[in-house]
Amino acid sequence: MTGKVLSLSRARKTRARDDRKRKADENAARFGRTRAEREAEAARAAQEAARLEAHRRDEE
Repeated sequence: MTGKVLSLSRARKTRARDDRKRKADENAARFGRTRAEREAEAARAAQEAARLEAHRRDEE
């Protein structure tokens, strides 16, 4: 064996840290939006709901 000697516990901790970082980056990309983006989306949804409600037929 002419490979580099390394601590298995250190390698395990490094791998775990890298996995947590990768998952955090994925979550940030998936859920990370600014307040302005969230509010604009909510306003669009409210506008769509109001438009749909305005076109609802009255039941007699």
